[in-house]
Formats: sequence, structure tokens, C-alpha cells
Amino acid sequence: MGHSTTATGSPAAAAEPATGVAPRTAGHSKKTRQAPKGASSAGSRTSGSGHAERVFLVQTAFAELGGSAHGPGEIAEFTGLDDSVVYRILQSGIYQRIFERVDRGLYRLRTSAAQLAFTALDHRIDGEISQTVLRELRTATDSGLAFLYMVAPFSGAQRQCVDMAVGDSDLAELGMTPRDVLSVTRSLRTGASGRTILAYLPEVLQQRVLAEPVPDQAGPGVFRDNAALLDSLAEVRDLGYALGYEECMAGWNSCAAPIMWDGSIMGAVLLLKLKSVMPVAPEGVIEATKEAAAELSRYGAARPAADQA
Repeated sequence: MGHSTTATGSPAAAAEPATGVAPRTAGHSKKTRQAPKGASSAGSRTSGSGHAERVFLVQTAFAELGGSAHGPGEIAEFTGLDDSVVYRILQSGIYQRIFERVDRGLYRLRTSAAQLAFTALDHRIDGEISQTVLRELRTATDSGLAFLYMVAPFSGAQRQCVDMAVGDSDLAELGMTPRDVLSVTRSLRTGASGRTILAYLPEVLQQRVLAEPVPDQAGPGVFRDNAALLDSLAEVRDLGYALGYEECMAGWNSCAAPIMWDGSIMGAVLLLKLKSVMPVAPEGVIEATKEAAAELSRYGAARPAADQA
């Protein structure tokens, strides 16, 4: 059997990921400039529809273009804004500690921008909620091992295990050392949960992961061919889940589904079982894993109660 199998269904919030656009050379005429992919609302409005919108377009350009730094001309071409408008926004952003100049004519987002993300995530999910969901998944899958992986906070192209429900099991029983946890399971190239997260990341981050080597400790079922890996990502987006067959370690199969908050991938729920017990994931395991991920997605998207606002 191949690395993954398919079935019908997809999570309600699992939209196609925003696709990165390769940097273009500045200096093209205004007629050749295009709005960023994924910003459909920008394409239907003029570039002068409001200062706030133009600021947000410039901020989005840094995320969509990828790379370490960009010039005003490149950002202008990507957003469809005038070079002079982009330049003024960048200068104002330096004063407001949103952007920083790293070289003559090149700018990047300041690390303080990450503080906004941490603040936005502060209210989302606490440990009691995730533990309840994972334990319910474990029960629903006849004592499967349930894990919660989230995008690593200091890297947009890695994952981190933040919670688990494994009963009396431990990593040693899984044949996994602490070193394996830091190498194999952090890579988005390996495992159903890694590929699930990777499937919904922007193209610029996907390409970064594809350029990484396969971890030496990966299992025999890991995807080593990038073309096959990309095909598997399209399958994940189509179906809303991934099945892994001995990808991270020999003898263990898995099922994973995405956690989406406000249309962005935040992590994945992973269900792990011995190959001898689960040679192929049954429909019940797939549905239980998808429901666990959907529940955590709902909690993450929930708004504070009126009396807490």
C-alpha cells in the first residue's frame, strides 16, 4: 500500500492555502502589477480604498513573498500599490516598530510583529480542553495514542507536540528517543500530522520544507520524493485528513486532521496505532480524528462571551 489512502469529506474551515508568489523585479509599469494571491477582496477594490487597507496589504506582502527582506518596488508590484505609497507605509511602520530597515532599500517585519500573534492566540485553547478532546479520541479509537501538534512558535515550517493522551504508554514504548522527538517529529516532511500542517501552509514555506533533507531517523514509509510529497499534500487538502504508514517510525500507522483558526492552519490532531493493530485506518478512526480536530478548531475560533469582552 502507498503512503496514504483517501476517503470523502473535508473540514468545514479547511480552505485551500494561500499560495506564495515568487518575488518579481521592481520597476514594471503599473499595468503589469497584480494583487497578491489569496487577497481576493483586494483584487475587487481599488488600491486607494483606504489607508488601513493599504497598510494591511503591505504587511501581508511580507508574509506572502517569503524571503528575509524586500524593497518598496517589489512590494508595490506584489500589492498593486504605488511605490511612493509603499515607501511611506514602510517609513511609518519603522516608527511604529512594525518594520525595520535591514539594508539600503530593503525592509522586513520586526520580531515585535510576532507579539501580535501571541496576543491573538492567548484566549484560544487551554490544556483542559485539549486533554478532554484527546482523551475522547483515545476512547473512540479503542485506546489509540492521541497527540496534539501545533505549528512551532519560532518557526513557520516546523511542528511541536504540545499535548497527548497516551494512557500508561511512554515514548520508550513507541520506540522513540527524545532525540527522535526533536528531529523526526519536528519535521513537516514526516508523518501524517507533519504533512497535514504542511498542506495548508503558504507555498513559500512548503518550498522551504521540501528543500530540507529527510530526517535520518524517519520510518520506512516516509516520502522521499518531493513530487510524491506534493501530491500527498493536494490529497490532504481535498480530503481534510492524512493517513501515514510507518512514516515516523517502523511498526506504527497514523491518521491526522488539521486544526484551522480563522482560515489559517494552526496544528493537527494525530491518532497513532500499531501497524499490527491498524494495518489500514478504518472509517471510524478517520471520522473520530477529524471530529477531534474540528472540535479544537471550533474552540480556537470561538469569540469571548459578551460579559468578557
